[in-house]
Amino acid sequence: MNHKTLIGVDLGGTNVRSGLVNGQDIIKIDSDRISSKSEEKTVIDQVINSISKVINPEVAAIGIGVPGILDTKEGIVYDVQNIPSWKAVPLRSILEHHFQVPVFMNNDANCFAAGESQYGKGKGKNNLTGLILGTGVAAGLLCDGHLYEGRNCGAGEFGMIPYLDHNYEFYCSGRFFSHFHQSSGEEVSKRAAAGDPAALQIFQEYGKHLSWLIKTILYAVDPEMIVLGGSVSKSFPFFEATLWAELQDFPYQPVVKNIQITASEIDHIPILGAAALYFNQKT
Repeated sequence: MNHKTLIGVDLGGTNVRSGLVNGQDIIKIDSDRISSKSEEKTVIDQVINSISKVINPEVAAIGIGVPGILDTKEGIVYDVQNIPSWKAVPLRSILEHHFQVPVFMNNDANCFAAGESQYGKGKGKNNLTGLILGTGVAAGLLCDGHLYEGRNCGAGEFGMIPYLDHNYEFYCSGRFFSHFHQSSGEEVSKRAAAGDPAALQIFQEYGKHLSWLIKTILYAVDPEMIVLGGSVSKSFPFFEATLWAELQDFPYQPVVKNIQITASEIDHIPILGAAALYFNQKT
């Protein structure tokens, strides 16, 4: 393991969290609210302030995960969720000029995949899919040891693929529980943990929908491992058996036999995932 000292930044729509990462450990974290409705420079200054609280002279690079559209080659962030003033922000050049270290950027799903590959259950895997199941559905793809972003950093948007009368995100994110069962995934999970048959049945239904998304991923990229993240992944034990049962009709059974499907167990994965962008450089 490379014991570089790095900074990972998780930029959300309302908060920014910066972590100082050394080896496998986060040794310092700063978490601040951002003035999301403020002008562009105000929010940039708040990001810089958060990083400044954890940086030290040993830091080799800064990685930042962004919930929006970005040009990773030019380092430009477009239309960040819940920050209306960020239309086209040259964030990489701003941060590199200020801190005088290399800066790497990507979307939050790609950061998740990179983090699992470097710090989590995906260590040693060259082909991995990090599948986030939360308020939405998104995936990061690790192919031949490196993130595959596509031309516009849009690869892995499996949630937007049409499915039944809507798309996979509608049936495989937290929206499934609120739309079809008028409850939150967290509430259904609590009921399932208490042995409520109705709640357990809801997760069986969810597992069947998720199996079709998993099959789509197997057809498209055939990874070694799929790591589930996001709030719904915490309930994996309640739909794991149904998911595997539904995969038994997949036409290429060697693929099913060899695939590993697991849930992330890493704390602060957005910070570690952002830091892991440093290791994604192509040489």
